[in-house]
Amino acid sequence: MKAFTTLRDNGFLWRHAHEQVWVVPWGRNGVRIRITKEAEFRDLPNGLLDAPPAPAGATVNIGEQSVALANGEATVALTGRLGQLIFSRTSDGCEALRERHKTTAEYLGRTFIPNGGTWKIEHRFFADDTEKLYGLGQRQHGYLNQKGCVLDLMHRNTEVSIPFLLSSKGYGFLWNHPGLGRVELGRNETRWVAEAAHQIDIYVVIEKSPADILRRYAEVTGFPTEFPEWAAGFWQSKLRYKTQRELLEVAREYHRRKLPVSVMVIDFHHWAKSGDWSFDPACWPDPAAMARELKAMGMECMVSVWPTVDWSCDNFPHMRDHGLLLRNERGMPLQNGAAVESFYDATHPEARAFLWEQIRKGYVRHGIRGFWLDTIEPELIPLEYDNTRFHLGHGSEVAGLYPRCHQQGFYEGLKAEGEAAPLTLGRSAWVGSQRYGAAVWSADIPSTFDSLRRQVAGGLNIALSGIPWWTTDIGGFHGGDIDDPGFRELIVRWFQYGVFCPIMRVHGVRRQSAAKARSGDPIGKADPNHPTVPNEVWSYGDEACAILSEQIRLRERLKPYILAQMKTAQLTGLPPMRPLFVDFPDDPRAWEVEDQFLFGPDILVAPVVEAGARKRRVYLPGAVWRNAWTGDRREGPVELEAAAPIEHIPVFIREGGALDLGIFRGGEA
Repeated sequence: MKAFTTLRDNGFLWRHAHEQVWVVPWGRNGVRIRITKEAEFRDLPNGLLDAPPAPAGATVNIGEQSVALANGEATVALTGRLGQLIFSRTSDGCEALRERHKTTAEYLGRTFIPNGGTWKIEHRFFADDTEKLYGLGQRQHGYLNQKGCVLDLMHRNTEVSIPFLLSSKGYGFLWNHPGLGRVELGRNETRWVAEAAHQIDIYVVIEKSPADILRRYAEVTGFPTEFPEWAAGFWQSKLRYKTQRELLEVAREYHRRKLPVSVMVIDFHHWAKSGDWSFDPACWPDPAAMARELKAMGMECMVSVWPTVDWSCDNFPHMRDHGLLLRNERGMPLQNGAAVESFYDATHPEARAFLWEQIRKGYVRHGIRGFWLDTIEPELIPLEYDNTRFHLGHGSEVAGLYPRCHQQGFYEGLKAEGEAAPLTLGRSAWVGSQRYGAAVWSADIPSTFDSLRRQVAGGLNIALSGIPWWTTDIGGFHGGDIDDPGFRELIVRWFQYGVFCPIMRVHGVRRQSAAKARSGDPIGKADPNHPTVPNEVWSYGDEACAILSEQIRLRERLKPYILAQMKTAQLTGLPPMRPLFVDFPDDPRAWEVEDQFLFGPDILVAPVVEAGARKRRVYLPGAVWRNAWTGDRREGPVELEAAAPIEHIPVFIREGGALDLGIFRGGEA
């Protein structure tokens, strides 16, 4: 081993045949490994910060049969003729992860297959039947523990790919590659695949608890930014408010009812043409006056902006001629088959600067500082990244970076405008998006109880992927009939869940039974594809309205607690919404519970995700808990059957924590 190893950058470089393995300490209790079969390592776009915290006194030990680097609790050894990698805990030698090598020469732990100037790379590790795996972004399969799943490493509408996983064996693993691929979490092996890459690049951290793993991950990829106070309350939205008058009438009605609204949201097609990035004056004649009136009622205005550019809009010629658009490798430069549109290239600094100048003129100068970044996967139609060229490289190599670069442009633009805590709501994210004020929502999901169930796991897994600000379309995006009793029950249960999400936001394209359909488009233009069907709390009848209104008031009473959890996330990387095992890692049962969560350390939430359910089983881990609605005291660990009347879902607060029962009883102790 000595003959093939040299010291480099506090770590070591191992060369054998045509392969190079470079192992360095990375932050506290972490290591970074890069592996190539090319002449040199490349400085490629990735998710890690350039300057991680100082390592914890790293050491390198070169022996005859192996070489090992120890950095705090993380030790990685490279052994044998083929250089097998083994990761273990320094303090007790407990093995966390081992490359899968077979004895046959054609089946190695890592393989590089030539692929037109890049490599198709596969990296294999031994599997462990007892291991549980979490994170990996936001998925719609409904599993919290993703052991056994096969996941594409590609963004889609409702699917956010963040290639970081957290293991029940005490390690975190980042596949530090923004290109296309997949991860297979099988029983026989764990396999990471990059469809087109120049090198393997991974980061592994070993720590004593999930909370510590999340903190170390934030240290090397970026801590979440400050969460603005205006975003902590209730957000009102629908597809779509078509005019300034319609939006203000809704806002005024909430204000008249004394229901606090933090944000009023204006969805897409408020523009004349995509790529104008400004209001259509026929429907929005005085956006500055609108923003002022909303602010006077305690509401911020958020506007949906898309990264698409219509070929007939005023900005298209400049963006085309200056190379600010995505381009195809072959065929016409068209990325949206549903319209004559291209996407601006968010990975190009000049494109981001140009877009921000249009945003500043079209919205910011009117007093609007909240932006909803829709379709930022980007949602190419057809979805052919192999035919897409970005400023930073080929789509197969860099496509995952698009949402983060887009979020970066808005964050830096808002900061330059003096905004202390910029926040955008986006439909996607990647490693490091959290350092650019990025919140994520789970996109265009159906209005069903099964969909609500799936959001619980999806929200917890993206929280474990470094993205603490997250929400859903309360009620689901499509399929909800506002006169249907079944949907009214669903939206009540979804509101009750939404109170305890980092962001509470109702949205959706609603429909109405034909016999009761309301007439009267606010601007007199019938639009069967986007009908104006109400989505406000009073749209669902008196009984539902009373329950939904109380959920909004409860959210408002919880705001001091919520903002305290957001500050904790900013300082430590610990997300406010998290699985039970994050706070109770020594409780085996806490690792099994997939349909409950903690909202901060003091609130345990058990959503109701079945139609007609008026009770459910709840597990209380090892603390003393009080039923938020009755005050009943129970000492955990214990499993019980909790009442779930239509008025509320089971919620328990930790005794001795920061909350008292009065918050859940309308402020009365």
